[in-house]
Amino acid sequence: MSSDSATGYAMKREVDLPIGEAEERVRLALGEEGFGVLTEIDLASVFEEKLGESLRPYRILGACNPVLAHQAITAEIDIGLLLPCNVIVYEGERPATSVVAAIDPVAQLGIAGREDLRSDRGGRQGEVGARSGGRLVHPRPRGRPSLETMRRCLCWLRHSS
Repeated sequence: MSSDSATGYAMKREVDLPIGEAEERVRLALGEEGFGVLTEIDLASVFEEKLGESLRPYRILGACNPVLAHQAITAEIDIGLLLPCNVIVYEGERPATSVVAAIDPVAQLGIAGREDLRSDRGGRQGEVGARSGGRLVHPRPRGRPSLETMRRCLCWLRHSS
């Protein structure tokens, strides 16, 4: 059973996958959309080491699409303060479940007040692609990707029973 939720700044999905498999699927989905993971933080390890406190497995992945980052930095040099887009993967409350959430990049870059950075250049806002057996079956967008690419990435993260 998967469940979705969203806030004004993030999209979240609980999946019926252990954390390692959920993280692997997230990385695959990001890669298929041209995103790479630039930073990785194992927050549970950091809290244990620095504070002596325990936390369920919790990873923060800093995802970046070089085309989108270049487009944003070229338009607004200080936009790097808002990069990369964070994706979190953590162990769910129920056994063998995980939660995956991603910052909404349109909301994130909206802080800059630049409509040219917020616009959906691909014209495909809100589109949900289909995944089958962990493989993307919707063709990759042609040309320059839009900021909606990250949104589609999370939407495509589905577990096929």
